Order: sequence, then C-alpha cells, then structure tokens
Amino acid sequence: MRVMRIRMEARERTAIRLPQGLLTVEALGEAAERSWPEELPALLESGALADIRAWLSTEEGAGIAASLPPLASEGYEAAPIIRRPRKIWGIGFNYLSEEQERDREKWEGEEPVGFMKPDTSLIGPGDSIVLPAGVGRVQAEAELAIVIGAVCKDVSEADAPRYASGFVAAIDATAADVHARHPRFLTRAKSYDTFCSLGAELITPDELGDIDRLTVSTALNGEVRHSLPVSSMIYRPWRAIAFHSRFMTLLPGDVILTGTPGAVPIAEGDRVACLIDGFEQLVNPVRNQA
Repeated sequence: MRVMRIRMEARERTAIRLPQGLLTVEALGEAAERSWPEELPALLESGALADIRAWLSTEEGAGIAASLPPLASEGYEAAPIIRRPRKIWGIGFNYLSEEQERDREKWEGEEPVGFMKPDTSLIGPGDSIVLPAGVGRVQAEAELAIVIGAVCKDVSEADAPRYASGFVAAIDATAADVHARHPRFLTRAKSYDTFCSLGAELITPDELGDIDRLTVSTALNGEVRHSLPVSSMIYRPWRAIAFHSRFMTLLPGDVILTGTPGAVPIAEGDRVACLIDGFEQLVNPVRNQA
C-alpha cells in the first residue's frame, strides 16, 4: 500500500494510491460507510489503516473504490507524511564503505550513534531548508526513514517487521560547524527549524519487498554524490527497530532515520534530493534565513 499526505483546499489530508490514482481516506470512508481518521498516527493507532487495506482487498471494496474518481494531479500538493510524531530518532554512521565491508564483523559489534530531532524541524517536499544566520557550514543527507506502526517494546529482530507501518524518504540537515565544536552538540546541530524533510509517501513493507536491495542516494543540484544499498547498513531496518525498542517504547507514528550513504554541503540556491528505489524523489531547495 502507498499512503500519501497531500495539501488541498487549504487543508492537509491523507490519501491512498490506487491503480486509478489518489483517493482521499475521507472519500473512501464515505464510500465504505465507515469513519476513518485522517492523521497518520491515528490511522495507525486505531488500526484504521489495516481496516482500509482489508476493505480494499474484498471484492466489494475494490469494486467501490475503482468506481470513485481520482484526484486531479493539479488539485493538490505534496505534504510531509506526518507533522507531529512523538519522536524523531536518528542513527549516525550507519553505512559501511566498501573497505569497511571487508571487516563487517568488527563493525557489527559497534553500538549505533543516536540523536533526536524535534518536530519543529519538519518540512515536506518542495519546502525550503533555511540556513540560520551565522551558523556556518550546513550539510544535508538523504536517508530512508522508518515509520513505526504499533506500540513496540523489547521486540526481537525477527518480530520487528510487524511494527513497521512503512518507509519514507527523508533529508536530514546538520549544522556541521556547531557539531564540530564538540561532539556533544550533535542533537543541537540537528535541531534547527527546517532541518528534517519527510516525503509525502509512506510505502508499506510488503509493497517494497526486499528492503536490503534498496539503494539510497544523496543528490545535489541534480547530481548524485553518494549512493549505497540498505544492505550496507550496520543496523538495517529490522535490527534498528529491535535495538531501539530495548531502551524506549516506540509508538505509532514515531520516525527512525536510518543514516545516510553520505552528506553534501549546501548553500543558498542549491537543491538537495533524496533518491530511493521505488519512491518519488524528495527534493528541497535551500535558502538563507531572511
């Protein structure tokens, strides 16, 4: 299933991508004579997203949905898939280079670098990453983000897929000079407004298939600068969920940023992009603070 967050008629809504195009959850609910919530965390926590999937899988539901007119592409804009996650947790230094891959066993024993980002840092597709005055160098990096789908605590790696609602393209920005002053300043360097972009599209694990085969690329001004497969991660998605669930309860709508194949320096006028197989490109322009 592909779930989209869109902005239309001065309001953000959730939609489902079907063969004929996008249909809002509201329109599907009216057709199904059910009341489904609009916000992603509520859709997940209430089980409504699973209910929508089950209804669409029935002959009756599929027939009704197929008869509904899709949204006109010019009638909406993309919005970040979620505005108010309870947590945004990031993993640093999670990809192995080709040289490091030769000694994977050593790196597998390393615990991940972690940091948090506030929801005030969130923007969506096409929104500007704003460079704060006087902050110095800023870097941006493409990432695959996990969105948690159910309350999750002390789960095994084998069970972890049950707790992922899906994956989203993301761009994480860092005030590199702030972080360079002291490694303890990492979370501060990650927390400026506009420093976390989330794509509009959540893709469920079954839709993506083998997650390890996906390639994540950071591009700057149309040129791919860094690119690695998910299989190069030390903490691949299921391991990441299991590890973090050991010390904090993960909740529906929580976001885990899984790290980057590489960062690029950004300046006013640039366009930075996250490219992931099967996902729409997530692109954000860059401008200085007014």
